[in-house]
Amino acid sequence: MLNRYLDRVWATASPAERDAFLQLVELQDPDLFGYLVGQITPAEESQRAIIACICRLEP
Repeated sequence: MLNRYLDRVWATASPAERDAFLQLVELQDPDLFGYLVGQITPAEESQRAIIACICRLEP
């Protein structure tokens, strides 16, 4: 999922979106997994937006 984001969105992402993505990949695996499968909602809007974008990308 993260690779799809990097392949399809990263090049056109704003600096703020890139920062939010980089913050996500620094998270512990259980937290990141929880965000990606919808078990946990990120507190920050910027991270919620990146998670939504990642989850909308088709395989």
